Amino acid sequence: MKKKKPTARTEPLSAARLDALHDAGENMSGHMDLSKGTRPGRAVQRVNVDIPVDLLREIDQEARRLGVTRQAFIKVRLADALVKVGQ
Repeated sequence: MKKKKPTARTEPLSAARLDALHDAGENMSGHMDLSKGTRPGRAVQRVNVDIPVDLLREIDQEARRLGVTRQAFIKVRLADALVKVGQ
């Protein structure tokens, strides 16, 4: 098993300097620790759902037509349904 190489450390920069780098279109990745990045409010909970085979075939067919995965299709349709119910 290979050991990970430590990432290069850079000097701390002020917020104003980071803003200037960003505004100039500079590559900011050397100043970020992406290993600790999170998406607030996006915690994931795995669920198991039993779906009738005929319905699953229709889901798969529509997902293929749209060029997305089954999981992506189901998530989008559920989110759309919740938005519609909330209106």
